[in-house]
Order: sequence, then C-alpha cells, then structure tokens
Amino acid sequence: MKEGPHIALIASLIGDPARANMLTALIGNRALTASELAHEAGVTLQTASFHLGKLEQGSLICPRKQGRHKYFALAGDEVAHALEALMGIAANAGHLRIRPGPKDVALRQARVCYNHLAGEMATRLFDSMISRRFLSVEGEDVFLTTAGARFVRNFGIELDALPAKRPPLCRQCLDWSERRFHLGGSLGRAILAHIVELGWAKREQNTRALVFSRRGQALWVELTAER
Repeated sequence: MKEGPHIALIASLIGDPARANMLTALIGNRALTASELAHEAGVTLQTASFHLGKLEQGSLICPRKQGRHKYFALAGDEVAHALEALMGIAANAGHLRIRPGPKDVALRQARVCYNHLAGEMATRLFDSMISRRFLSVEGEDVFLTTAGARFVRNFGIELDALPAKRPPLCRQCLDWSERRFHLGGSLGRAILAHIVELGWAKREQNTRALVFSRRGQALWVELTAER
C-alpha cells in the first residue's frame, strides 16, 4: 500500500468536465450559487448539487450562507493556484477551448486570477520587476529584493502589513494566456487591490476581466517600464 497524499482522488474530482467548469468559474474569487454553477457547467441543478457535494467532500470548495442563500467558493489560495497551473499546462499542451469574442480580448489583457492580477498586464509587471532586479527567482521560489521593497512602498503598499508565509509574499504563477509567469502571493493580491482602489482598473460584472481606464493603462505602462 503506497503512502502519502492521494493525488488521484483530487485529480478525479477536478478531471470531471462539469466539476472543472464549476471550479474555473470560481477562480475569480467569487462565491456563486448552485444554480449559477449549474449554468456554468451546463448541467441540471440536481446534477450540479451532486458535483458540489463531491467537491466539498474533497475540500476543494467551501459553502457560505448569507440569509436564505447558499453560495460556494474555492477552499483557498492553494486550490486556485493548482487550477491556474493546470490551465497553464493545458494551454502549453494545446488543449484550448476556442470562444472568440470581445470578452476573450479583455481576459487576455487583464483578469483576476483568484485574488491577484493575471493576463498581459500582469506578465508585463512580473517581467519588469525581474529585469529591474526587484524580484529574484531561485528555482520555483520568488523573493522581493531590497530595491523591490522600496519600489512596492513607493507605489503605496504597506509591505510590513502583508503576510509573508501563508500565502507566501511572492509567488510565480503560470499565466495560461500569456504562457509566462505573473506575480501571485500576498504581494500580488495587494497590488490588485491597490490598482482597483486607485481607480486604475475595475472588475467587469459576471466575468474575471479587469478593465483598465485610459489613465490607468498609461500609468501602468509607466510603472512597469523596463529601465
């Protein structure tokens, strides 16, 4: 009998097409009802309830109650990170579902990856921080340098208030549309929250797309310029 984590069980939960659609619908850090998730998965409400029970039992999602309504959300950062990594692997292997339309363009430019920024705007930031030596990459680990800490504070983020371990301060997250890395972790979360607070960008309803204003886009290009 082999010992260790039962990855086959988790893989089987994610591998079902209906459950995979439900999980990716939740990767935008939104809580959705069973009816909404049934629509995302293209199944009946009864079938969706069955799948949600399986996902909850496997600790991939957690229920949230608000009044008479019951919502479902991803169980945490680790689940979102695993899903985004799988999406990157699928994209690199050529397994893409083609859905042409305006939303695809917006999603590829900027979107929410659970709680941080993804898409072209995000990889631009990551590449800039690497080239300017604000980030140091050692294998799978990413570290904020002294110069990087100064850059982050000058941008207006209270670095000392961010958790440094769970989730880690910095994490490289494979971007499925750009097929390069973007910045995750608690710093990635703080940057996303800050640009929304500044009014540089806002979330589109019922989608993961993040739309930058003309001013916000210009300021972002300036911020991420590789000098």
